[in-house]
Order: sequence, then structure tokens, then C-alpha cells
Amino acid sequence: MGEYTDKQPPGGKSSSRYLDRDLSWIDFNERVLEEGLRRDLPPLERFRFLSIVSSNFDEFFMVRVAAMKRAAGQAEKEEGAERGRTERIEADRLEAVSVKVRSIVRRQYECLEKEVFPDLARGGLELVRPSLWTDFQKKYLESFFLEEIFPVLTPLRIAEILPAIDSFSLNCAFLIEDERGKEFTAMVQIPQVFGRIVIFPGGAGKGSGERVHWALLEDAVINWGHYFFPGLAVKESMVFKVNRDADFSVDEKRDEDFIEAMEEVLEDRERSTAVRMVYSPGSLRLRKELAERLSLEEDDLYEISGPVNLGTLFDLVNTGGFDPLREKPWKIYPSEDFNAEESIWDRIKQGDVMLHLPYQSFDPVVRFFQEAAADPQVIAIKTALYRTSGNSPVVRALEQAGLAGKHVTAMVELKARFDEERNISWANSLEKAGVIVVYGLAELKVHAKISLVVRRENERIVRYVHIATGNYNDRTARLYEDVGIFTCREEVAYDAGLFFNMITGYSFVLPMRKLVTAPMGLKRRLLELIDREAKRASQGYPGKIMAKINALVDRDIVDALYRASQAGVRILLSVRGICVLVPGLPGLSENIQVSGVIDHYLEHSRIYYFANGGAEEIFISSADWMPRNLERRVELMYPVQEEVLRKELLETLQMYFRDNTQARRLDSTGVWTRLRPEGEDPFRVQKELLSRAARAAGSLRPVKQEFTVRRSPPE
Repeated sequence: MGEYTDKQPPGGKSSSRYLDRDLSWIDFNERVLEEGLRRDLPPLERFRFLSIVSSNFDEFFMVRVAAMKRAAGQAEKEEGAERGRTERIEADRLEAVSVKVRSIVRRQYECLEKEVFPDLARGGLELVRPSLWTDFQKKYLESFFLEEIFPVLTPLRIAEILPAIDSFSLNCAFLIEDERGKEFTAMVQIPQVFGRIVIFPGGAGKGSGERVHWALLEDAVINWGHYFFPGLAVKESMVFKVNRDADFSVDEKRDEDFIEAMEEVLEDRERSTAVRMVYSPGSLRLRKELAERLSLEEDDLYEISGPVNLGTLFDLVNTGGFDPLREKPWKIYPSEDFNAEESIWDRIKQGDVMLHLPYQSFDPVVRFFQEAAADPQVIAIKTALYRTSGNSPVVRALEQAGLAGKHVTAMVELKARFDEERNISWANSLEKAGVIVVYGLAELKVHAKISLVVRRENERIVRYVHIATGNYNDRTARLYEDVGIFTCREEVAYDAGLFFNMITGYSFVLPMRKLVTAPMGLKRRLLELIDREAKRASQGYPGKIMAKINALVDRDIVDALYRASQAGVRILLSVRGICVLVPGLPGLSENIQVSGVIDHYLEHSRIYYFANGGAEEIFISSADWMPRNLERRVELMYPVQEEVLRKELLETLQMYFRDNTQARRLDSTGVWTRLRPEGEDPFRVQKELLSRAARAAGSLRPVKQEFTVRRSPPE
């Protein structure tokens, strides 16, 4: 059985040993698109999925396509036959990417223009484009533009050097003619501080009544852009955005001025190599000139028929009112394991506690930090922060603890891509509050999600640990499915202490009792667990592996799973995104089933199960099965020990493989097919998990996930 070659068709079909990781990622985005194409969903829910597609592609081009282009550029420097082979491989991959992405974008905008926007208009939320503006709307928009927008924007003439255009800005380009008939080009960048949705006042437009009419800010800028160029004529115009290469790293050797080095990376991104331009129709001349200035080829240009950059129109989903246009909000339930009368420490001492987000509230995690900050018996807090929200209650609690004189250490990962600037900001705030801030490890990202609280109780030290699959982010805790466990088991607390000593003190890696870390031992341990299952199966035990992960890319792991399948191990994989493993190949992977769920919440938890001859083992982890997670990041895997939690996690895993409404199945040709309930009752795992959280909460009232940071110092 040969490995994946460059001859794999653009559709992703393959009879080889591995699927292409980038085409597999595009297939994932197509599954997201399919949710937006569903006519049975309310239009605002459909719009949410369509906007996610745009945001996903932005990051894909900035990271993965940028890497492909760089590889193609390196190939040009090679010599002989190897150069030709590498050039052909990269060219074929880029062509396959272009074909698949263009197909998805075309379907995305057809759905938007022909179904979603018309359905929104019928429901009373109508986008009005310039050709349909009434006289009233034109007068209102012109006044709005001149009073609110024009004083802020800055026109920039495009001369020898192209003005800085970053990957997150929306831009308007103009072809200008002066009084002598000479033409030049100019552009106006629309700052992100502006919302793109302009609501017309009541009574605006035909049949307004209870309807809301809205316009795009960029349409107003294009329409009245001539105010920037008095005495000159605007001949042509268009809206565009650029994706630039974001796949480069900070200089890891600059320990003394690491923040400055990271800030330089952020500045460099504004002028890095352009990899794609997305633009509105209207001006072939502007399109050609910008493409030449940005050194973009024809395959790098994406003309779209609707609003550019749907990701920044996400606020439309949250427009007040219009409940019939959106899915009924899913409730978030309080955990029955915590109550206001009992301290979080007393509860954890009774036994390990698990939260399943966002079905259950994130509030106990916030309480964990807030009570630690306010409790005079707590003497130290240590945490690893990868991504968090802009106004994070966790960060505020850490600041409070630092100001109260507690020994607080925060490992802040500045290399969390696209969150670097935010992380720098609140890292500075933490330092001002007296928190010891460590900015990660050279050459490695710290992706583990773990916190340790040290408390003095009755003349002895007791340590409390929280370990999770997701970030300490109160915003994504409402949107991402994750699990986390609180424990005060001594062996786990001991390991947590070693872990923080390792990442903050650059100490030697010491043997741990329970936790397994990457890049030192996690991959080796996973391979041992898989191979052990294969060995037990060959000895007659019923071998079984189940795993819920976001991505499966590491070929050593894939090969181990193939060996286990050949040994008779039954393998069930729930993979949300990329999967390079090919299931169902005779003699190789016929015992492997791969499915994935795309639904209301983003599946994010990582859960692993190994039958182990009856002595079942279940793990939660921060790591996906990718080389970057297993070899180039600091990750954690934790064996769940509390029997009731093990049972709950096993039931959860089994539910994912019962889903027959939102799950897709991957076949041996690389095609994902949506499952349908045929001769069985419909089963939707996310709805079942929501019902389970409701049953567990009993008569407790749903919570709103509103957190209050206690700012007063402890007495």
C-alpha cells in the first residue's frame, strides 16, 4: 500500500495510506458549509455557519497556503530532478486547494445571496445594497458618512510603495482622474473600531413598519468616497481584503527582550507576503494593479458576489429581537456538584469533580480563581494561560491575588497565534499587579491547560488542581465543548508542582506519577497504549480503542492504529477536523471507523479510551494527535481516576458514535457522508448532553454565565 502522492485527485479521494492534511482540512470546512446550506435551520443560524467558513479560510490561507507557497519558493532554489519533482508536488497541491476552496466559496455566496439574505428580509431584517437605496436612505447614509465616518478615515495614494495592508482590515480602492485626465489609484482602510452594520432609523424604506433595514459601511464609503478627493473624479472602485503570511515565528533566542521580539513579529505581519486577495466586482483595472503590487497570481484572486469578509459581520447573528430568525438559545446549567454555601475547597476534598462545558456553567472555574484570590489560607496560585477573553474574570482574579500579596505565577503563552497582542496586554497588567509572568519556553508552545492552588490547612499544605481540555476563556466556554476536572489527589498535585517547576524554571524533566507531558513522553505513551491494545487483541482479548480528537495528522500514530486494526482491535475515532488516516481499507484499516460531529457547539474536548483487556483506561488531554501537539508543544494527558467520572466519560464517548443526525462518516475514498437515522430513532449527541446536564441540575435554575470579580482584598 503506497503512501499519499501528489497524484491524489483534488476531490480528496485516495486509495493510498494517508489523506492529504490540507485537503482534509478543506473537507472539514465544507462540512461547516453544509450546516449553513440547511434550509431547516433559521437564517441567522445559517448565517453563523457561513461566516465561520470565511473566518476559517482566512486563517487557512494565512498559515497553511502561506507554508505551501514558501515550500514552492524553496523548490525553485533546488537543482536537478528533485527541483522538478518538488515544484510539481507543490503546484498540484496549490491547484487542488484552489479548486476546492473556490467551489466552497461559490456555494457559500450562492446560499447567502439566494436564500439567507432573502429569508432574513422576509423575517424583517433586510440588507439594502446601493442599487436599492431609497432617497431617504441615501440622505441618511450620506449624513451618517460625513458626520461619523469621513472625519476618521484617511485616504492613501498608492505610489511606489504600497501602504500597509494587514490581514484583518477591510479596504476600499478608488481609481481617480485629475483635472488633466491623469489617473492614479488610492485606498481607504476601514478601521476595525467601526461596526460594519449601519441600521437605518425607523420608517426608512418601503414597508418598514417593524422591519429593520441595514446597510454595509463599506457600501457607504464606496458611494461617497468622492468626498476624499475634492475636484477629482472617481472613475472606478472596489472593496477588498488581503490575507498575508502569518506562518512565521518569533526569534526564540531573544530571552531578554522577548515581548519586544513578539511585537516585531506582529509588525512584520502587516507587511509579510500576500497570499490571497478577496474582492468585490467592479474594477478590472484596480484588481490588476493591486494584484501586481501584491505579487499575486490569478489563482490567488477571489472575486465574491456578496459582502467581503463575512467573519466581521458576525454581530448580525446577535442583533436584538428577531428571535424567529435564530435558533432558540441553548440553556447553560449549573453543576449540581457546587453550591454557594460550600467552599470550593471543601467540595473538591470530597472527591474529583468534572465539568462538561458549555452544557454546564464555567462559573466553578471562575470561583476556583476568585476564592483562591480572596481566601487568606491560599498562599500560592500557578496557572498556564494560552488564550483567554479580552476582559477575563480569571485574569482579574489573578490580579486581585497578586495585589493581595499572594505568590501568583502565570505562564502566559505569547506565541498563541493571532492572540499575541491580547496576551501581551494582559501579561503586562498581571505583572503590574505583582504576578510573576513567564512567557513560555524557547521553541515550544505551552498548550497545556492546568492550574494549581496551594492552601495552608491545619498546619499542612494542601494542593488543588484543575486540569482541562480547553482554555481559561469565559467567552469560548459558552461556545466550545470541553471537559475539565478538579482534584486534590496528592499524586496529581505532586505532578502539577513538577510541571510548573519545569515550565517556569526550565528544570530537568522528572518522572511523574499520573500526568503525561508532551513533547517528552506523551507521544511515546500513546504509541505504547495503542501497541498494548494490539498485543492484547492478538492474545485473544477483545481490543478496543475510542478517541475523540480535533485532528489526526501524526503518521506514527496513524501507523500504530493501522497495526492495531490489523491485530483485530476495534477502533472508533471521532475527529472534528483534519484526518489523514484512511479507514476501511482491506488488510489495513477495516476495523477502524472515523466519524465527526458538526453541530451547535464547537467540539473541542480530547478524550481517549483503551479497553486494556478489561482494565479500562480513560484519559483527557489538551493534545490532538498532530506532530505539532506531540512534538513541538507542551501538552498534558491525565488518566481519569474517579470511577463515577470514568463511567460518565465512557458514556459520553459512546454517545458520539451513536449520533445519526449531526455526524458524518469518513469512507476509504476520503469522502465524508452525513449519517441519517435509518430504521432507528434519531440521536443527536449534543442534545443528549444538554438533556443530561438539565437532568443533573434538577430544579436548579439555568445560569447566564455572568461573572463578578471580587475586587476587595481578603480580611
